[in-house]
Amino acid sequence: MKNMFEFRTLGRAKTPIFSTISCAAAFMLLIFADSFIYNLSLHSIAFGTQENFPVVYNRETGGARQIPLNSVKEEVERDYSEDQRNFNPPINVTEEERIAWFRTVLPEFEIFKSTRLTQQFEGRVRSFFNGKCEVRFFMTWISPAESFGRREFIAMDSLFKAHPHGCLTILSPTLDSRLGDRILKPLQDREFRVLAVAPDASFLFKDTPAEAWFVEMKSGNKDPGEIPLAQNLSNLLRLAVLYKYGGVYLDTDFIILNKFSSLRNTIGAQSIDPVSGNWSRLNNAVLIFDKNHPLVYKFIEEFALTFDGNKWGHNGPYLVSRVVNRVARRPGYNFTVLPPMAFYPVDWNRIGDYFPRPKDQVTSKWLETKLLQLGKEAYGVHLWNKQSSKLKIEPGSIIARLILDHCSICEHVYTS
Repeated sequence: MKNMFEFRTLGRAKTPIFSTISCAAAFMLLIFADSFIYNLSLHSIAFGTQENFPVVYNRETGGARQIPLNSVKEEVERDYSEDQRNFNPPINVTEEERIAWFRTVLPEFEIFKSTRLTQQFEGRVRSFFNGKCEVRFFMTWISPAESFGRREFIAMDSLFKAHPHGCLTILSPTLDSRLGDRILKPLQDREFRVLAVAPDASFLFKDTPAEAWFVEMKSGNKDPGEIPLAQNLSNLLRLAVLYKYGGVYLDTDFIILNKFSSLRNTIGAQSIDPVSGNWSRLNNAVLIFDKNHPLVYKFIEEFALTFDGNKWGHNGPYLVSRVVNRVARRPGYNFTVLPPMAFYPVDWNRIGDYFPRPKDQVTSKWLETKLLQLGKEAYGVHLWNKQSSKLKIEPGSIIARLILDHCSICEHVYTS
């Protein structure tokens, strides 16, 4: 398996792939997402507020001060609940018509706004990382907090099962809210370190090739494309936060099986060419890079220079594939490409096979063999939520077994 990636790989991997509700009446009016939270973890989520006053660093004045976040979060949450507009671009229109549409919705696009929460981003992240982190993990969530469901919670749960001393930062203007606090509370109650924070995009993109792109997009003079801009912004935010801080980026539809602590400057292949044995496509659902890594800078540069909002994957998986293919033989880049078994042991068109229970002895034997292989050779399993989100997790299935073996809270597995 190692030989098939020697042509594309720089900096070989040195290790093998393995490795109750307590509810006060005063807060009942806040339960506007009660049905969602019930399905997630009804008897483990409290609806109280956290009276925490983090130290907030002001990068303009250089000073630090304490600001209560609850009033800010309540205000932001109210804004989101009052205006959950549909930001999906119109289709079958001209570029000029789409830009005109974009200008009308731009004032409501939260990711472009500078708010009291985004202004605290740098200080809160810095304070969060002051504690000891075995591994720094990042996720992004630009969708409404109400849509952060059980699948996404399972990703966090398995992450902390494998890395109980890790730190998870979720870049999300919607989860950085009172509802987001309640969603994350079961993990925080178990002393896992997880923070949802509204990203300061201008700060993250500053002094990178994305800075000019972002300014132009905010001006309303750039075509966002037919693909929802939030999807492409997620592609860019993951690169920017890794370049700024270093660590591990993960999509929210993963089950983590083994520790990532031995991995550095690593990207995973999604598929390989059966003839040449070289990778044919990489994926950006898992990215592991040091701070200021030159390859991540190249990813950001490629995004800014070649952005196309009309082609699915162009600014994501295809982007990292283009860049790695281009720089593979150049000096100064030190990174590893891991084979598909590391992060994508099942492709999107076969993920459905992992959800049903075994029907006979043959499938039972296949299931046990597959579970043994995954436990030894995979760091995680990508669930490809776009294809699998409506599939039921049946008891005894591969997915059910993986969740039960790699969870800390382990609730509502079969309703995920």
